[in-house]
Amino acid sequence: MPTDPSAAPDTTTLDVRGMHKPDRHPTIFNRYNSLERGDSFILINDHDPIHLREEFERDHPGSHAWEYLHREQGDWQIRISKRAAAPLPRVLVNTGDDLEEGAGHVGAAWSITTRERDLDTNIIVLAPDGAIQAHDGPDVDVLIHVLSGTGTLTTELDDVALAPGMLLFLPRRSRRGFTAGPEGLRYLTVHRKRESLLLTTPVGRR
Repeated sequence: MPTDPSAAPDTTTLDVRGMHKPDRHPTIFNRYNSLERGDSFILINDHDPIHLREEFERDHPGSHAWEYLHREQGDWQIRISKRAAAPLPRVLVNTGDDLEEGAGHVGAAWSITTRERDLDTNIIVLAPDGAIQAHDGPDVDVLIHVLSGTGTLTTELDDVALAPGMLLFLPRRSRRGFTAGPEGLRYLTVHRKRESLLLTTPVGRR
């Protein structure tokens, strides 16, 4: 059958129906990342990949297009297009919003969830007079920006009073602890991505 010269060129298809489920999303994102700006591929799946679409909206908002071509049990086809060469800059969170999770909350009230990134960042909330006990930090340098409230940073040798606007540098493996003032304490942390930021207390130290 002759090819219609006016028809749009075929795009590559990716059929993941025969793959193990843990392999599907990494394979799909690898295919997407290999695209040039303006290119696309057709994903063939055995169900509506709702969670995959949520991941695309989280990691590539505005820079991709998602078009259903066929919806049938066991045969879902979606054209996924790359509208921009790289993910677009965007607002992640408004640090001025009320992110506290209750009066007694201590810990991360917000964390970045983008799958492909080089940095980890969190908003830490301490309730009034709440504390993170002194511990030796991880093997990464950490930047901290105090957003609101007051408190104290305890180091290996002394204490540092904290106030909104302060930008702190915590060198890797340095000892640190945080105590919130009567209004509580909120601060933003930024550091190189790692599997987890563990709080450790060496034997014999409290």
